[in-house]
Amino acid sequence: MAFAARVAQKLNGPSEAILGYHGLLMEEVRRSGPAGAIEDLEKIALAAAQLSRMILDLAAGRRAPSDDAGAQAILRHDLRSPINAIIGYSEMVLEDFEADLQSSAVRDIGAILGEARRFAGQIDAALDGSDEAGTNHLPDSEEQLAAGLVRSLSAMSAEKASLTGHILVIDDEAANREILSRYLERRGHTVRAVGSAVETFRALGEEAFDLVLLDILMPDTNGIEVLLQIKADAALREIPVVMVSGLKETGAVARCVIAGAEDYLPKPIDPVLLHARVDACLDRAQWRAREKAYTREIQYERDRADALLHAMLPAPVIHRLNNGETQIADRFGNATIVFADIVGFTPLVARLDAGDLVDRLSALFSAFDELVSRHRIEKIKTIGDAYMAASGIPAEREDHAHAAVDFARDLIRATAETNGGAVDMNVRVGINSGPVIAGLIGRKRSVYDVWGETVNLASRLESTGMPGRIQISEATRDALGDYLDIVEARQHDVKGIGLITSYFID
Repeated sequence: MAFAARVAQKLNGPSEAILGYHGLLMEEVRRSGPAGAIEDLEKIALAAAQLSRMILDLAAGRRAPSDDAGAQAILRHDLRSPINAIIGYSEMVLEDFEADLQSSAVRDIGAILGEARRFAGQIDAALDGSDEAGTNHLPDSEEQLAAGLVRSLSAMSAEKASLTGHILVIDDEAANREILSRYLERRGHTVRAVGSAVETFRALGEEAFDLVLLDILMPDTNGIEVLLQIKADAALREIPVVMVSGLKETGAVARCVIAGAEDYLPKPIDPVLLHARVDACLDRAQWRAREKAYTREIQYERDRADALLHAMLPAPVIHRLNNGETQIADRFGNATIVFADIVGFTPLVARLDAGDLVDRLSALFSAFDELVSRHRIEKIKTIGDAYMAASGIPAEREDHAHAAVDFARDLIRATAETNGGAVDMNVRVGINSGPVIAGLIGRKRSVYDVWGETVNLASRLESTGMPGRIQISEATRDALGDYLDIVEARQHDVKGIGLITSYFID
């Protein structure tokens, strides 16, 4: 079977070339004449089709080369009959119509004659390989090539393996490369043609191709192995590959598709089928490229939306919303609230340019936002020139008061650094600890907010505090334990609350 396939391959190259050149020739003569040559050209077509069918029968095993001299003589005769007809009618067309033919048509007839004579010369050589061995054995190199192809076909059984574009044509037969290239270039494609696996990967490394047309039968590495290597390479696997071969075995087609081939094109090449499949592949490739572009755009927008959502809401709250909770409301037994207000901001509003003022406020609050992340404090909101944060929500923590005080100290330090030594902006900080209720409110521009007496007293401590200093409540001092060395106590009356004792810390 392998010998028959190899004999068929040896003869198949010139047979396919004859059909290819004839297709180009008929197209040319029908377009520009002479009409009188059509009859002889059709006879060449019939002989070429008969020759192709015989080659396919050999490849499929329906007619195997035999040791019997009589049978071989019949096979030689059967093969030579159509080839002689092709040569004879081609010479007659040249003799009768050469003066009226386009120069390209004359070249195509010359090419048909050249391939027909090559075929005639290869008949004995191909069959003599069987005679010499006597048992239908091939030379070692050819045996290995055939075995490699058979191995590739069998090893893959259980595993997987009008548009214009830049197309790579791979075929070991120069005539087949030329025919395919000319068909494609007439259609407006740009083409690079190579004849081996080595040249294939060199070309793929040098240029970007929209499509590959890959012959299965090649002298060094067979087309299926080349296809597997292309699909195993992350940089190349997206290039669609159309397998091209005279093999008509359904299993070979299926294995090429399993290995990742986009389509399969039988030889001899039918130009209508060629263009249809090339167009379809390029169209699908464009749709896939658009789909990937849309996917990237959707992912980009999703990432932006996620980033915006995380800037507005705590991560645990987002997680609960994603899990389907529609109402976010929690009571926390112990949390610490921090209010920071910019002292002297109102005179700055009157004195500074609007852009300058916004820039300075944005720089200061951006520094506060970084401190929130560093201390794992939850920013609640900004209210005018005031900044509100909470420690111990939405995730409870034992050191909520310690973290709030450390955060407040860094707020004052960051304000001084942002001012660059100027004294026109300072902050006044108030801190209180105790129970709070926290939740998500609103459907439009939803905010995560906190409520309760703890929040109210923290705000009062800020408003009755001193620039550059931190005023904490008795509850916060108790929560801090011996964390503070020096505190400055004061008693004062707080609106809405009454007489309290608070403490200034630095």
